[in-house]
Amino acid sequence: MKWIDFEYNGEILDLSHLHPFSWFLLQDKEGKHPARKYSFNVEFSMHCFTKQLLPAENPSASLIYRGPKEERVFCFERYELSRQLPAIIMNIDKSVCWHTHHGHFFTIELQNRQGVNVEYEVYFDVYKSGKGWLTLIVKSAYIRDAQHGTTQPRKRKIRFGVIARNRFEGKKLRPPR
Repeated sequence: MKWIDFEYNGEILDLSHLHPFSWFLLQDKEGKHPARKYSFNVEFSMHCFTKQLLPAENPSASLIYRGPKEERVFCFERYELSRQLPAIIMNIDKSVCWHTHHGHFFTIELQNRQGVNVEYEVYFDVYKSGKGWLTLIVKSAYIRDAQHGTTQPRKRKIRFGVIARNRFEGKKLRPPR
C-alpha cells in the first residue's frame, strides 16, 4: 500500500519512505540448509506512523489519518522513527529477532534519532506470497513505554534466516509458551 502523505497545519509529512519495496537477501549455507537467495516484497502498516485512539483522548479531527480499513491518530513520534524502518528491515538478518507467544516476530533497535537509548520494537510477519517470493509486513513499530505493555516475558530468540527459510518452505514456527 502506498500511503498518502499527511497534512497537518499546512505542513506535508511525506510517507514515501513507507511505500512497498523489493528486497533480496542472500543467506549463506547453514548446516544441512543450502545457500539461498530470498526475494521479499516489503510492506508497512499504518500502525508504524499512527496510534490507537484511547477512550480518554479527544484529538483534533486534523490528526485523524484515514486508511483503507481504519482510522487512527497520526503520531509524530512514530512518524519520525518510521524513517528508520526501511534500513532496519534491510539489515534485519544481522539483528536479533524474537518470536512472541502471539506468533508474530519483533526486533528491537536501541537508539532514537537523537542517539538516546530506547526500545524501538518493530513487529513483523513473513509469509509466502507465491512464485518464489516472500512478503515481509511490518505490522507496527513503537517505543516501548508505560502505555505499551511488553510481550517480552513470553518470547524466544530466532534468527531471521530461520524465519525466512521456514516460511519459504511452508513450515510452521511454533510460538513460545
